[in-house]
Amino acid sequence: MGIADLADYPWDAVAPYAATARRHPGGIVDLSIGSPVDPTPEIVAAALKSATDAHSYPQTAGTPALRAAIAQWYARRRGVAGLSDEHVLPTVGSKELVALLPLLLGLGEGDVVVHPRAAYPTYEVGARLVGAVPAASDDPADWPADTKLVWINSPGNPDGRVLGVSDLRAAVTRARELGAVLASDECYAELGWEGEWASAPTPSILDPLVIGDDPTGVLSVYSLSKQSNLAGYRAAFVAGDPSVVARLLTGRKHLGLMPPAPVQAAMLVALGDDAHVREQKARYASRRAVLKPAVEAAGFRIDRSEAGLYLWATEGRDAWESLGRLADLGILAGPGHFYGPHFPQHIRLSLTATDERIAVAAERLRSV
Repeated sequence: MGIADLADYPWDAVAPYAATARRHPGGIVDLSIGSPVDPTPEIVAAALKSATDAHSYPQTAGTPALRAAIAQWYARRRGVAGLSDEHVLPTVGSKELVALLPLLLGLGEGDVVVHPRAAYPTYEVGARLVGAVPAASDDPADWPADTKLVWINSPGNPDGRVLGVSDLRAAVTRARELGAVLASDECYAELGWEGEWASAPTPSILDPLVIGDDPTGVLSVYSLSKQSNLAGYRAAFVAGDPSVVARLLTGRKHLGLMPPAPVQAAMLVALGDDAHVREQKARYASRRAVLKPAVEAAGFRIDRSEAGLYLWATEGRDAWESLGRLADLGILAGPGHFYGPHFPQHIRLSLTATDERIAVAAERLRSV
């Protein structure tokens, strides 16, 4: 299978609903795609500007300073100490890594790639790209014998589900029994809202409480798009088993997957500053506090959603019907159909809209 064999990009199907929402007299409130709307922190933008004399090719492995910053960030924010240069690798955003990981690991026909039941679609795309078999499962006991790669996602997109330490430990144990690489997509870890996650990052797969001091076969994937408003920079990284990281580095050198030098400089600054992350989380917390009760008042039930950038909601009807109802209110959401066949009655609502647009959405929902 190749790129040309992939299905049409799913978001194209939302276009008619977007057109309806735009016709609303008060304008559209687009809560469909989680693209940050707030400014990039000035200290990060300044670092990018100061590094624009980038006449040499950047290092695929990242500069020594950046690799050290990634390791220090894991120790400070994720409770993962002892990482060295060999454990970490910057990437050109996280989506390309998700899509290309099966290829970089040498997977092919007959190999199984497991991903969550409610899942970011790129996990499946990456599997199909190399002819592997995607399998949706949240229960490690159900993972097939031919599994070679397992994706877990905590906090989850779209459902905001958080996996605790015991859940993560069970996933690692089963993946090792199968001889599979376990990759944990943790891009929303700083955005916890309920319970213990309201005041601390969610657990990492590399936490010593999960893996002890043995990272064999385990990878953690993280992005600065959400916590630092760097979606346009394409700034992310992977950390974990040094032997797997070395394989990824070799493949990425051959493919020319090099984060631009100015972006590496910006990442270095972003990783060292926690203040802007706290400020951004407070913005999203304020928007969530406005939007969530309004969605519930309009007849939706919010499931999971204890962390992350989204509300995972259902009113007990097909998601396309819910999208139509919301579009008539000038609100655009994402249908659960895009995240696998298991949640056809759910919609995803993003918190990535301005305070003014979130307030408008809440007012319209309360008026129903």
